Amino acid sequence: MAKDPEDQKSYYLAFWHIYTAGYATSLASLVTALLIFTVFRKFHCTRNYIHMHLFLSFILRAAAVFIKDAILFSDDSLDHCLVSTVTCKAAVAFFQFSILANFFWLLVEGMYLQTLLVLTFVPDKQYAWRFILIGWGAPVITSSLWILARIYRQNTGCWDDEEENAVVLWIIKGPVLLTILMNFVIFLNVIRILVQKLKSSETGGRPTKHFLRLAKSTLLLIPLFGAHYVIFAFFPESVGMVARLYIELGLGSFQGFAVALLYCFLNGEVQAEFKKRLRKWHNQHYLSFTRKRRSLLRDNSPIHYVTQMSLMDRTSPKRSTSPNDLSSV
Repeated sequence: MAKDPEDQKSYYLAFWHIYTAGYATSLASLVTALLIFTVFRKFHCTRNYIHMHLFLSFILRAAAVFIKDAILFSDDSLDHCLVSTVTCKAAVAFFQFSILANFFWLLVEGMYLQTLLVLTFVPDKQYAWRFILIGWGAPVITSSLWILARIYRQNTGCWDDEEENAVVLWIIKGPVLLTILMNFVIFLNVIRILVQKLKSSETGGRPTKHFLRLAKSTLLLIPLFGAHYVIFAFFPESVGMVARLYIELGLGSFQGFAVALLYCFLNGEVQAEFKKRLRKWHNQHYLSFTRKRRSLLRDNSPIHYVTQMSLMDRTSPKRSTSPNDLSSV
């Protein structure tokens, strides 16, 4: 880490550019993925509803980062560590809530995958509401407890101190580590179940492919999200600051993009639907163009012109020969 204040400022500014670009990319891709799953009715199912909630949690996280930066670092002349306003505390609390929501919805993804593999029939509505309560209810309760602990035990600065009170610190870290531990157990159990299903002759090819597609994405995300948090969880915030910045701000800012990529843009069903829609649009456009072209050719053809003139002659009034005309001859 650079010792000189100017070098340190440039160092942090470079990190700011990296994670701002990362969160902006994640936000754009997540909003696009959410719109795709919302607009196309074909994708309206429990599995994709859970994906949509995960997308939303990452959208909130990106928004929380931008809001926090806008409030805490809007004035370079102020030390944000000494600022203590309701607005900045609310911004930090919202950021903590979004982090919790990320991990709890990733846990829900793992739980849903395990449920699909274990149970033959899954009552969608019943399980959907349970997952929603876990995914949003647990972060709301946990962040509310953290806010109360901050108010009554460590109501200093803008609630983003490096040296947090141990009780206050573990109100957030404890549930996050618990979700990671549970996801790791699910990770091992899902691999075990998949191996058994692949070996079993009773499993048909079609459901296996469906489970494998979902398992591939979820099992990739579990270690991707959890590993770095476990490594740094038992160390003070000041230890390994450079590595923490690289992983949490640099790589962490692109996690939302990875989620959208795995669950939406690389999803075979989504790609097939887009190809189908593109092919349909192309065919409609081609047919419309062909009809217009034929109409123009027909209108400009000599035969059509002669036929048109003949019709005009038949329908036009003819001059009649009256007796007065004959007498004038």
